[in-house]
Amino acid sequence: MSKAKIMDLTGAQKGEIELPEVFDEIYRPDLIKKAVLAAQANRLQAYGPTPYAGMQTSAHNAGPGRGSARVPRIKNGNRVARICQARGGRKAHPPKVEKDYSEKINKKERLKAINSAIAATGNVELTKQRGHRFDAELPIVAADEFQDVQTTKEVTGFMETINVFQDVMRAKNGKHIRAGGGKRRGRKYKKPKSLLIVVGQDNGIVRAARNLAGVDVVQVNRLNAELLAPGTHAGRLAIWTESAIRALGGAT
Repeated sequence: MSKAKIMDLTGAQKGEIELPEVFDEIYRPDLIKKAVLAAQANRLQAYGPTPYAGMQTSAHNAGPGRGSARVPRIKNGNRVARICQARGGRKAHPPKVEKDYSEKINKKERLKAINSAIAATGNVELTKQRGHRFDAELPIVAADEFQDVQTTKEVTGFMETINVFQDVMRAKNGKHIRAGGGKRRGRKYKKPKSLLIVVGQDNGIVRAARNLAGVDVVQVNRLNAELLAPGTHAGRLAIWTESAIRALGGAT
């Protein structure tokens, strides 16, 4: 069974820990993609127009004998309205609120995808392919005292000592304006993901790391495929704590 170094807050090696069998899981990009897309689909909010959208207008059909098509026209004007084939008229087949956007995935497939994505966090090649910048051995395991840090300065200090902070700067400098209409709909900017911090218990680390660009902090019992493989691409750069690694060994 392979082992990983345990790093204290100064970046020095504190000891070693045996990695659980989940880190030997076979890489399954097909299942990971399926699990991530299902998670994204299942949080979609239903949307659609009001039942009377496009119908609240003064347009009416004036009847024959006027030398023009018998279509509803705005009063005191000539513009056609209300009908779906008219410019500015109602939609013929708008989105329906009752449409079901959810996707199902088998429980065993979902768990297999999570395990495969966990194993990918220890694969240097996959992590480099995602664009992460670091100079450290994978997987990165921090001592449990990392869960107790209270300030962002302590978190960045630890990241600098283990040579992964450049990935946070990559995410910070990679923020850019979205191409397309989404910039008018409350999602103007696109921001890259950087580190994932997996802890056994939150004793202050969530608050300390929440302002770092692209960084996510999650308790090990709440891991999901989307956190481990954003955009369906596995190999996210992750920092694990001792207790998180031990929890994986007992639960997987």
